[in-house]
Amino acid sequence: MRFTNIALIVSLLSIMFTASACTTLAGKEEIGAVIARRAQVRSSSAIVAADLKEVVRGDELDILDSAVVPDTKELWLHVRTRDAEPVEGWIEARNVISQEMIARSKQIAKEDDGIPAQAQGQLRASTNIRFTPDRSGNDNILMKLESGARFDIVSWKRVPRPKSLDTSEGDDVPKAGAPDQSADRRKKEKDEQKETEDTDELWYKVRLPASVSPAPAGWVFGKQVELTVPSDIIFYRTGREFVAWQRLDGDVSAAPQSTPRDKDAAKDARPGSWVILEKSSDEDSNGPDSPDFDRVFVLGYDKDRQEHYTAYRSPDLRGFLPLRVEGKGDSKTFSVRVQDSGQMKDLKFKAYINERGLLKVEPLGEIPKGVKTK
Repeated sequence: MRFTNIALIVSLLSIMFTASACTTLAGKEEIGAVIARRAQVRSSSAIVAADLKEVVRGDELDILDSAVVPDTKELWLHVRTRDAEPVEGWIEARNVISQEMIARSKQIAKEDDGIPAQAQGQLRASTNIRFTPDRSGNDNILMKLESGARFDIVSWKRVPRPKSLDTSEGDDVPKAGAPDQSADRRKKEKDEQKETEDTDELWYKVRLPASVSPAPAGWVFGKQVELTVPSDIIFYRTGREFVAWQRLDGDVSAAPQSTPRDKDAAKDARPGSWVILEKSSDEDSNGPDSPDFDRVFVLGYDKDRQEHYTAYRSPDLRGFLPLRVEGKGDSKTFSVRVQDSGQMKDLKFKAYINERGLLKVEPLGEIPKGVKTK
């Protein structure tokens, strides 16, 4: 009899556990992070709802449920704050990102561990950050960044331009929860289609500071990015664009480059010596198989005369990222990759200050065929 009772209890517990597990999975709670600079947790999704609590970028929330507002078709989340005095309410879904998406973004960032920032940029307009360099659909959208957001650029890539987007020059996120308008958009673009010379498009892989996003990395459509070349060197462009730059003075190992928080901080950078990667703007240099850069330019700085001078300029070459600068004090090395007879080779240079106090650059080891020093 005792054995029968025990078996019955175990059976009932098993049934209760199974039912509980099904309920939990059906309405499984998630943890999200606020991506808006600031947002309100409200008493409901109604227009007249009361503001219960202000949350700021990076704050974590328990996501309890979700609902689409019939009138606006916008998605709202039922959430609970994760602080000492939790508040439960509703927030617009566009202001929150899930931890699963943040984890995917961290995986993208991990791919570039140890690679320094190659350049810096900021957004011309509000733009999507994506998991992959592809804007033909919405499935790979990570989040939206506001106009003016600044970030480090780690690498870039050219991909074929989606045929359905021949006339579209932007990449803005649709309203969360709204019906997919891609079919109507494609029809409209087809009706308004005009010839375009661009058959492919540029994408930047970016590293995002915590002040901009809780997700650390992703891809941005190139036409929405403005490179923020430091004012220290921007006036030394001579017909080619600067695509990457790193300082040669100071201790690069102790103070790695990062995007300044202040929008105008780059304008106030102190003068110094730089290694710069340049690229031509002709059609042949911008195809899917084009190099990342086609010339190395080193700019020295004379502290006594308070002026820059050309320390080195390479002939044309097929160069590829990343650019790495190593060393301390006045003696540095920097390296890139170049293509030589179809093979990729590391190209390394030594940069030092000579007895006259001028910056000199010398190649280390054998120079690949077709790459000569001046």
